[in-house]
Amino acid sequence: MTTPLVKDRIYRSPQALIGGVLLLAIVGWLGIDALFRGHGRTPWLALAALILLVPLVVAFTLRPAVFAGEDRLRVRNPFRVITLPWGEIASLRSGYSNEVIAKSGAKYQLWAIPVSLRNRKKAARRTAKAQADAQRGRPGGAGRGLGGFGGFGASGGFGGHVEPEHASGPMRAETDKVMDDLREMLESRGPAESAQGEITVRWAYEVAAPAVAGAVLLAILLAVG
Repeated sequence: MTTPLVKDRIYRSPQALIGGVLLLAIVGWLGIDALFRGHGRTPWLALAALILLVPLVVAFTLRPAVFAGEDRLRVRNPFRVITLPWGEIASLRSGYSNEVIAKSGAKYQLWAIPVSLRNRKKAARRTAKAQADAQRGRPGGAGRGLGGFGGFGASGGFGGHVEPEHASGPMRAETDKVMDDLREMLESRGPAESAQGEITVRWAYEVAAPAVAGAVLLAILLAVG
């Protein structure tokens, strides 16, 4: 049996997962309460709202993920799943959002790897402080106070902290570190024969269809009065 050259990695946002679970709990509690205790049109309005809101909450919080495999990158966004062979990827770009750029020029946002400008600024401040400490002969400035909370890797998920490249190296916001890892995979796997092919895009009708149905039902109920 052939051992994969690159172990599959799954990247997701813990903050989005936690927020999604909390939102679903609130929506479910309010909706179910209205369904069973409401009067008149209230249960029907609650049902329509649940059909509309639950898929949307799942789509934007629980669903997004990035799967980095040996031969391809699979991006699961709220309403689409994009599968890109490494050989078809031109670059991975980080700006105000993280994006994968195909050789065709198409751009796909990585919803599961959000950019945090706050963490970037924090990383820059810690890097500057570590460099200043090093110049004054105070060792250990770069790695102080980080701990092991929430790592981002094969097991999925990431925290909102920053990590050093090494004990005395520059600090990096963790989502930027993840993009660096993906770029390394692109560089190593892009030329591989097994990493060539066509980009495929699949719409998530299983998410969009219930949300549209709920919106239509809610609109009808409000229009009827």
